[in-house]
Amino acid sequence: MLRVLIVDDEPLARRRLEILLREQPGIELAGAASDGAAARRMIAERPPDVVLLDIKMPGLTGLELLDALGPSAPIVIFVTAFDRFALDAFDRAAFDYLLKPVEPERLAASLGRARQALAERAAAERTEELEEILRNLRSAPATPSPGVPAAPASPYDREIWIQERGGRLAIPVGAIDWVAAERDYVRIHTQAKSFLVRQSIGALEGRLDPQLFVRVHRSSLVRLDRIVRIRHAGGRGAVVLSTGAEVAVSRRHMGALKAMTRAGR
Repeated sequence: MLRVLIVDDEPLARRRLEILLREQPGIELAGAASDGAAARRMIAERPPDVVLLDIKMPGLTGLELLDALGPSAPIVIFVTAFDRFALDAFDRAAFDYLLKPVEPERLAASLGRARQALAERAAAERTEELEEILRNLRSAPATPSPGVPAAPASPYDREIWIQERGGRLAIPVGAIDWVAAERDYVRIHTQAKSFLVRQSIGALEGRLDPQLFVRVHRSSLVRLDRIVRIRHAGGRGAVVLSTGAEVAVSRRHMGALKAMTRAGR
């Protein structure tokens, strides 16, 4: 069942939404609030799945309520007579924006998408829980043989999980050739293909073993054992990888790179 809370200061508008919701299958009415403050209390006491929220209300407006709820807010579908607030609503990550009088078909479609979004969110949370279990199992030290000291667990990731359409994929760290920054993302290059991941290159660098990966530029990392040649001419440097890829090396990082390759790291 999809639990839906109605928030509107107009009694007739609340009544109409109640009637429309009762006509929808799989819907449980979580209650109705006449102002933002009451809605905030109801959401805190027993969070609904979806809030049908008016914007222009006395006291706490719908937009202000959404701001106050923050990232823990339920799915919010704005229901209002004013289309001029649509941009502000979507800037605040509103799920949908319905204009009064609400058409039953439009409401049904919006609730259907909300139900699907909640199912996908729950599946993603279950996947993350399983990934955490796998990470803990893989990082746990193996039971040593009698008389053999246990090897310390590595603090670095063995795989990088990425979001793909229809699920998540684990990229073994051993398959990564190099990484390039692309604004708020990084592109992870393997021999087979590349993957775009929403993470900064600095954050990803902290997850990778520095004995295996080296920063060669402010926007790129390479795996040391993939480097087959270092080029340095005319003030410009680059490394050539075993895959044939060529990655620029900044002056700042060239000295450290040469020292590391001479040391056999």
